[in-house]
Amino acid sequence: MSSVKKTCICAFCTALCCVLPMAFHALALGPAFSPMHLPILLCGLVCGWPYGAFCGVAGPVLSSCFSGMPAAAQLIYMVPELCAYGLFTGLLMNCIRTGRTLPDLYLSLTAAMVLGRVAGGAARALFYLSHAESYSIALWAGAYFVQTAPGAVLQIAAIPPLVLLLTRAGLIPAHYGKPAFQEPGG
Repeated sequence: MSSVKKTCICAFCTALCCVLPMAFHALALGPAFSPMHLPILLCGLVCGWPYGAFCGVAGPVLSSCFSGMPAAAQLIYMVPELCAYGLFTGLLMNCIRTGRTLPDLYLSLTAAMVLGRVAGGAARALFYLSHAESYSIALWAGAYFVQTAPGAVLQIAAIPPLVLLLTRAGLIPAHYGKPAFQEPGG
């Protein structure tokens, strides 16, 4: 895929980082479904780690500037988390080679989701440490795994099929140089 096409997809995903949270929050679904994560994870998988990492930094910052979501104080730990999502989905999608696109997508996505949550938790722990407040593994697990479980389910359920759909439509190249999804007998 050309760098121009990757840049356009990255710009679109970054714009979605501003639009999706507003739509989800209007329906009172924002915090639980983590809508900003969707385009960042997608960008990393489709465009690679530099674009995914950029989207993970620019998306929340621009969204905060335009809509006030997330609040500026939340950017301190959201940017490392979201940058890690874009970075690791791109890196892992490039490194994991099972020979089948769908397992590669799920393995890359789930591992990146865990690594991003670790990065976000580490940033939050440093933030609390600098303010002499306590932060524990239980608080981290509650904030990054329990409260965001609906969002994780949505990400796992929606992103790999979306990548396969985009591949099948010819909008993005196949992971292995042939169609990622083939009709039975085709």
